[in-house]
Amino acid sequence: MIIGIDLGTTNSLAAYFTPEGPQIIPNSFGENLTPSVVSVGDDGEVYVGKIAQERQITNNEQTAAVFKRHMGTKKEYSLGTRTFLPEELSSFIIRKLKEDAEAFLGEKVTEAVISTPAYFNDMQRRATKTAGELAGLKVERIVNEPTAAAIAYGLHERPDSAKYLIFDLGGGTFDISILDYSGNVMEVRAVAGDNFLGGEDFTDALAAMFLYRHQLTDAVLSPRERTLLQKSAETAKKEFALRKTTTMVYPYKGEALDLTISLDEFEKQCAFILNKLRAPVVRALSDASLKLEDIDTVVLVGGATKLPVIRNFASKLFGRLPASHINPDEVVALGAAVHAAMKQRNQAIRELVLTDVCPFTLGTSVSVPTARGIYQSGVYCPIIERNTVIPASRVSRVYTLHDNQQIVRVDVLQGESRKARENLFLGELVVRVPPAPAGKEALDIRYTYNVNGILEVEATAVSTGRTEKLIIEKNPGAMTEEEIRQSLESLQALKIHPREKDEYKYLLEKGERLYQELLGPARYEISSLLVSFEAALEKQNPEEITAVVTELKNFFQTLEDGQY
Repeated sequence: MIIGIDLGTTNSLAAYFTPEGPQIIPNSFGENLTPSVVSVGDDGEVYVGKIAQERQITNNEQTAAVFKRHMGTKKEYSLGTRTFLPEELSSFIIRKLKEDAEAFLGEKVTEAVISTPAYFNDMQRRATKTAGELAGLKVERIVNEPTAAAIAYGLHERPDSAKYLIFDLGGGTFDISILDYSGNVMEVRAVAGDNFLGGEDFTDALAAMFLYRHQLTDAVLSPRERTLLQKSAETAKKEFALRKTTTMVYPYKGEALDLTISLDEFEKQCAFILNKLRAPVVRALSDASLKLEDIDTVVLVGGATKLPVIRNFASKLFGRLPASHINPDEVVALGAAVHAAMKQRNQAIRELVLTDVCPFTLGTSVSVPTARGIYQSGVYCPIIERNTVIPASRVSRVYTLHDNQQIVRVDVLQGESRKARENLFLGELVVRVPPAPAGKEALDIRYTYNVNGILEVEATAVSTGRTEKLIIEKNPGAMTEEEIRQSLESLQALKIHPREKDEYKYLLEKGERLYQELLGPARYEISSLLVSFEAALEKQNPEEITAVVTELKNFFQTLEDGQY
């Protein structure tokens, strides 16, 4: 069985294809979204999703979130006595989605199509593929999130011809993609974006606003207090979808601080973030040689686009109401499921030809002569330019710079800067050439970028035919085959919290979190209920457990409704 996975910064989800179309797979709580949060208990047990999210307050130093932003780097997260790379943490999320899918579908899931932001670079895509493999899945296909969304809309709408602009703002990343849908061909014309811009930034803006009004600074907060502030800001931010004012409440040093903020005030506070959204739109349109009036449909994708401040901005920017009738939280997973069915050549899907583009320029560093005859080194030489349709293969010929030069070093770079050092270093090839006068020996450098956004590089000495290939595993930030093997062994030894006990553990962790957040009589009520719940679990009396679970849920609901 193959499924589609939307591995998100804030939430993740999975979907599968049915004769009626793609369907979201619910998790163990019967919900479509699984928070992209991982926590490790004192006993070394690993918790994923809602349980881990509750532990962000009570066990902040043992919990990690928003790690997708650092995929493909060597950033480490220390949780308890263990350290994890972003792709290892992501593998826990994918494993949870896999287990939920198997429980829901009643069969083994062996393969997945995983979505990534269109603006993810080569290392980030490889890290995503590695995360899937660490979770026990075969991952042969990576699909861009906006492309997946367009597939979902294209299949749903079945237009004869249309140009889409996909405005994809998730929890941590922002993508713009322009696609041309005609007949059975979906062509990506251009992509642009920002991998460090998303809904989390709007939460941060609200938190900063709160601190400023109460004459506090982030520096005075403990990690737990900072996490609690973010949670309060996130809750208040979501309330803007229901009303034009929101009140943010934050328990600080035994005192309940609050702040009432209007949507207009919030929009002004976020002006600098909203301005960052403009540049990728302009770049994508320019690269596609299109104007806004050429676009038939603007589609909102990603949970952050449900914010009124984003919808207002997008409506003004594009001069129309964007489409969002497919749930922005779910549309990428639905498209990934369609893509998975396409890979299986599912008969229920009409033949669809999909073309994509290379999101970044790929090239190498060269030396070029100046007007005075002096060579300037460190100049970027593009080989595959951004928004080239893929798969693509391009060759550039370079020549030796010095007399009797026997070694040519080819650094593989990704980016848009004229200066080589300001672009992302992906790796290096070393090629031997026969000694000869400067400029007599040539080297053909071939870059091949495939449909999964994976780059392969070959450098061939023209006179000898000797070829060297880039060893991808040695890319900085990427895990080597040996590291992947060791990580697999290490992760398999970890104790993963059993799925069937998710609800009980979640209620306990939620109770612990509320106990720490609240003051007064509510704390005593929660404490009493948790003691009764733990006693019932200890005795393993089903009737008693059911009764206390019902009582706990009712009390939590009373608190959330503000009726206590």
